[in-house]
Amino acid sequence: MLEKIPHAVGEALSSLKAGIAATTYHADFPDTPATVRLTSPAFAEGGAIPARFTEDGEKTSPPLAWDNLPPGTVRVALIVEDAGSPTPRPLVHLIAWNLMPEAGPLAEGALPSPGGAHQSQDLGKNSFLQDQWLPPDPPTGHGPHEYLFQIYALDVALALDASPGRGAVIDAMRGHVLAKGCLTATYART
Repeated sequence: MLEKIPHAVGEALSSLKAGIAATTYHADFPDTPATVRLTSPAFAEGGAIPARFTEDGEKTSPPLAWDNLPPGTVRVALIVEDAGSPTPRPLVHLIAWNLMPEAGPLAEGALPSPGGAHQSQDLGKNSFLQDQWLPPDPPTGHGPHEYLFQIYALDVALALDASPGRGAVIDAMRGHVLAKGCLTATYART
């Protein structure tokens, strides 16, 4: 959808970005130990997200793996945000909670995506109000966007209504996050 924004408009908005400091990882859980490792065989820390996981490709969710969860981890939550979004808050691309700690690695396409089948994971609403993977879709000319794939080790299973938003999930997580981890990747349209 945002690929239709003219390059000149994207370039004019290039200085407007939500920022890393506004992400859940930094704004909501800044003092949580960052000891969980989150990786992907599809891209390295700081590397580019392959187009197949974006609006420009197949739109599937990327493969992810985690380890080094602390003792007492009952469930895992995964939040993906775009810190480069020209919005006041980072754009939410995915919220998944109550993942089993041993469920990782998640295979490519394991999470619901546009046009894919909806699966039974506990999913929250992304910024487009859909409970699925929202593929990266930065405006042309806006420059590289930083996508934070954030993982949280929880000491409880969260009891939430179906398809909650970011705020409800974060509120439910408060006081239950044992440790966190982050994998940052980029994507840009030229």
